[in-house]
Amino acid sequence: MDPSATDVRVSGVGTTPFESDSQRALIDLAATAAERALAAALGLNGAAADRIENTSATGASAFHRGVDRVESSDADVALVVGAEKMSAGDTRRVTEAISRLVHRREYAQGITLPSFGGLAAGAYLDRHDAPREALAAVAAKNHANAVDNPVAQFRKSIDVEDALDSPVVAAPLRLYDCCPMSDGAAAVVLIRGDKEPGAAGADPATEPRVAGTASATGTHAVAERPDPLSIDSVRTAGERVFDRAGIRPDDVDVACIHDAFTVLELIELEELGFYETGTAWEATLDGDTALDGDLPVNPGGGLKARGHPLGATGLSQIVELVCQLRGDLPESRRVDGAETAFAINVAGFGNNSVCTVLRA
Repeated sequence: MDPSATDVRVSGVGTTPFESDSQRALIDLAATAAERALAAALGLNGAAADRIENTSATGASAFHRGVDRVESSDADVALVVGAEKMSAGDTRRVTEAISRLVHRREYAQGITLPSFGGLAAGAYLDRHDAPREALAAVAAKNHANAVDNPVAQFRKSIDVEDALDSPVVAAPLRLYDCCPMSDGAAAVVLIRGDKEPGAAGADPATEPRVAGTASATGTHAVAERPDPLSIDSVRTAGERVFDRAGIRPDDVDVACIHDAFTVLELIELEELGFYETGTAWEATLDGDTALDGDLPVNPGGGLKARGHPLGATGLSQIVELVCQLRGDLPESRRVDGAETAFAINVAGFGNNSVCTVLRA
């Protein structure tokens, strides 16, 4: 056993396809993902249960809670499920609900998450003298990664020009810079290290271990932050998880980054220490974050192309990374030889962040 890892294994994972308008009920989506993770009867009678709510970081927060319960021996096995059916409401009501994830004072002034994304994108490009193509390259990369992902919402390849020509949402962000509204569910089975596999036919030797989880809060109101391009919760949660896992950013072989807007992928990579401030855009244009690059980022398509059903997103990142570490993906979307994986799931525009490190 890796001395840096917890005594918690990820024994099973499951997900439904992420879709723009699923015809299935929310509970059906959640149950399907859970059954696929367990590959067995649920047997939940008498189990302790928690409901976790942390806006767009709900999935990772629930995973964090599950790891804590198993690591503390409060539970031998934990089933963590996240689900969202955003198509259940009309577009206006869902957009309104998401808009309210900003601080209430900012919302009262008409500021929304997309407007923050646009302001951050403009500031990033100006400050670091980066071309608009840098954001478009993030979108093109993540769409390319989703093409062979059977559960991705957008299995369509686009190029930089497609992204640059798409409709403006919040300048300089365009349609292809923004994640979609999605329906879907994802589930993970966590199991204590000395227990038998939780999923039928699973081999404990192939079950990744949780090397560390960490979360951190940050200033909610973006206007009150000393620097709008500095997301304290991302940086702090990253520092904590790297310390707990006993690794450095250079040790990570594959990462899932919370790319609700393309600019966030760049900012988070820098806040987490994967790249120096103002250089992630260059690394992206150079292909460093592509599937065959030095640090493959969002190999399943990310929020941008895999989809972003709020409650399921953090867990879908874990599902993707577990599959990468087990090596049971087709060659067209597999990161060969990955041993250390990283995920970050962000709430709102960075008022809270949750990071996870998994080891093969």
